[in-house]
Amino acid sequence: MAKAIHMMIRVLDETRSVEFYKTAFGLDVADRYDFDDFTLVYLRNPEADFEVELTVNKGREQSYNLGDGYGHVAFCVEDLDAEHARFAANGLSPRDIKEFHRDGALIARFFFVEAPDGYKIEVLQKHGRYR
Repeated sequence: MAKAIHMMIRVLDETRSVEFYKTAFGLDVADRYDFDDFTLVYLRNPEADFEVELTVNKGREQSYNLGDGYGHVAFCVEDLDAEHARFAANGLSPRDIKEFHRDGALIARFFFVEAPDGYKIEVLQKHGRYR
């Protein structure tokens, strides 16, 4: 059986991105590998083994074109309202909290935030299938 282990995104500024993911999601640097042309930084927290891999291509100065294929990555939290307030207090500019209902039942409560390189990240309340 396959196991998901990481997602990779390309970033321009390693320090800014590491700080964002630390502040937003409590992800710490698990490993960092520096090569001649690029650096790989693996981020994780104690909640899961799944990692965010940051790829920093050396010498790149222009933003990456995310195109229309990238959707988002999602994290779930125990207290969505508290996290939304914490994001706002830390200057992370979270969007408004939204709710999805189906047949009168709550399916999901969530908000989106944007990482420094434009990646969309969904933050969901732990509920139902989002655990």
